[in-house]
Amino acid sequence: MHQLLTFVRYAVLITFAAAVVAALGSWLLRTRRISPFSGLGRVLRRVSEPVVAPVESRLVRAGGNPVHAGWWLVIGVAISGLLLLAALEWTLETVGALFYAVGHGPRAILSFLVQLAYKVLVVALVARVIGSWLGKFRYSRWLRPAYALTDWLVDPIRRMMPPVGGLDLSPLVAWLVLWLVRSFIVNVVL
Repeated sequence: MHQLLTFVRYAVLITFAAAVVAALGSWLLRTRRISPFSGLGRVLRRVSEPVVAPVESRLVRAGGNPVHAGWWLVIGVAISGLLLLAALEWTLETVGALFYAVGHGPRAILSFLVQLAYKVLVVALVARVIGSWLGKFRYSRWLRPAYALTDWLVDPIRRMMPPVGGLDLSPLVAWLVLWLVRSFIVNVVL
């Protein structure tokens, strides 16, 4: 399992380096620092264009400057790589905890299930908050599950506690309530 994580880390690093090289090559050609008709320019164009062109077309449709497409590619690869590594580490950690719980009886299994539910709800709360910062709300295709998982907790808190200075603190209070409930169940009940 540890070898898989190491392999994926190196794959993400190599992909990031390739994106940086493609972005740099595209930028050098677009700003005419290297002539697109020279030998090096033709090689750079052949290598960078297939990678940068899809990002560029999406950026132009969104109203952005096509010169910056390479750097958006680098940012996208970096964020995607970090999310992939975080998801893989979480999955490996959860599978390890599951095997531990199965080997140690019903109390360990209940503790595992409480911890798993807590983690899923916290991720949903974080996704909900970050989505609201980016202007994506309840009806966004990617955020519907986060709202469905957390509405039962956040909405009553929001009704009792209005926004403070324009900030909605109900997700933070919901996280605090979840943390207290999880701590009580794991440390006192189990």
